[in-house]
Amino acid sequence: MLAAGNSDDQHGSKAGQALETLCQTYWFPLYAYIRRRCGDEHQAQDLTQAFFHHILDKATLADANPQRGRFRSFLLTACKHFITNEWDRENAKKRGGDVGTLQLDFKYAESNYRIEPSDPITPEIIFEREWAIALLNSVLDLLKQDYRVRGKEADFDLLKPFLQGNKSATYSTVAAEMGTTEGSVKVAVHRLRTRYRELIRAEIEQTVESSEHVEDEIRRLFEVLSEKSGKFL
Repeated sequence: MLAAGNSDDQHGSKAGQALETLCQTYWFPLYAYIRRRCGDEHQAQDLTQAFFHHILDKATLADANPQRGRFRSFLLTACKHFITNEWDRENAKKRGGDVGTLQLDFKYAESNYRIEPSDPITPEIIFEREWAIALLNSVLDLLKQDYRVRGKEADFDLLKPFLQGNKSATYSTVAAEMGTTEGSVKVAVHRLRTRYRELIRAEIEQTVESSEHVEDEIRRLFEVLSEKSGKFL
């Protein structure tokens, strides 16, 4: 967020890459928000592509004042404003054309969206929920990469269920699969959880303007996740 929102570098490669990375990570929560709000799959695709074209082309992030806090909140507010004031029928004609600068997998997005509950949940809650899941998935990918570079990717796959509250995973069964002791597994799980928390904090720090917001953001995102299914808790 700090790099992406640096107005002095807004048109430079650093700012553009930082913004595009954030958008690639968190585009689906916005699609889920737009999809619930407009109710039509193709219209949601048009709006999502047009919005990110607007964000990446129009230097909209320059409006993200450091005093406003969270990139998550800024992005949702910008999207609401865009839908209300700047989208018209002309955007629908661009569907399938060279509108979006991001490659967005709408087939995946639609299948993922359809597993959302059918209750009358607000688009804003869907957005927060999917944002939290996207963030934690990104952290898991980084964590797996940590283990991969150390040649321990197989260990990560065995230990990951302890992060996700999978009660079928036990120290004894994992110890047997790893060919080690339960005590060693407990130590490995402790280290995994510690690194997991560090990466969550580091990821969130990229999406807020001040370290003062990190704890509040962590608390809010896990509250939203606990309301869903306890995934990754």
